Amino acid sequence: MKIVKDIQDIINQAKQQATRTVNTTMVQAYWLIGKRIVEEDQQGETRAVYGKGLIKTVSDRLQSEFGKGFSERNIEQMRLFFLTYPIPQTVSAESEKKLSEIPNPPTFQLSWSHYLMLLSIKSSDERNFYEIESAQNNWSLRELKRQYNSGLYMRLALSTDKKGIMQLAQKGQLMEKPTDAIKDPYVLEFLNLPEHYRYSENDLENALIDKLEHFLLELGKGFTFVARQNRITFDEKHFYIDLVFYNRLLKSFVIIDLKIGELHHQDLGQMQMYVNYYDRYVKLPEENKTIGIVLCQKKSDLLVEITLPETNDQIFASSYQTVLPSKEELRQLLNQKE
Repeated sequence: MKIVKDIQDIINQAKQQATRTVNTTMVQAYWLIGKRIVEEDQQGETRAVYGKGLIKTVSDRLQSEFGKGFSERNIEQMRLFFLTYPIPQTVSAESEKKLSEIPNPPTFQLSWSHYLMLLSIKSSDERNFYEIESAQNNWSLRELKRQYNSGLYMRLALSTDKKGIMQLAQKGQLMEKPTDAIKDPYVLEFLNLPEHYRYSENDLENALIDKLEHFLLELGKGFTFVARQNRITFDEKHFYIDLVFYNRLLKSFVIIDLKIGELHHQDLGQMQMYVNYYDRYVKLPEENKTIGIVLCQKKSDLLVEITLPETNDQIFASSYQTVLPSKEELRQLLNQKE
């Protein structure tokens, strides 16, 4: 009955809201505990206990009343949480405002487990990016860890200019122009395909469809699946596009062609044909130009540069890998770019 379904939805929404409220309240409480620890710590040697001694004293008292959730390690994490997420311009060596004058904690959108994960990220820009993306996309802790371990921030940063890198830290991933939809490399470790395992383009396509939810997350914001092996026909000849998506934010079709091995200039020419066909016969007048991505195992940037026009904003070639990238290698590439 519809009335039962409606009531079930009301109850489930209320439960979710209650959970979010409790979560927000607890995260704010941990922030306030961290604030109080730092406040006491800044009293320095005028107090009998401070530093690690202070944390141990507080932990012993709290554990006796509230349990193991207030171990020394957890108290230290609360202290670090406050130092990492202070009220702007209030917590610094030069600040004249006392910590006790801070009236209320900030509003936190994520769970305590999310923030513990974020605290492990040393770069404030990178940490800000993952916090924004987690909140905007409702990432679970597992998905946050997966995106971080795949080096999402650094992969996006490698695909943009210096201004774009700053936007990542301040606003997260934006979808305003075709290049915003491009990553290089794409990480497909969720397919569980060994790095040197021999498989066909059809095997890769089947694996991506089987893990479509994961692939959509890897593609980024606004992507919806449209078709696989989409047939287009002209001059009595049939051509088959591997994967077709639509990006709601860019208002563009996104065509993906899968290539095993090294990229050839003919692959880019074929993609140009697909994109031209979609622009002329499929997309609506109010929609933006079609984006084409050739996804390959290996590519020459020089070949791509010479093959495509200088003003290209539609055809892209990106590599993919089936194992998690080395964070250190990505970091070195990013440092070289900066």
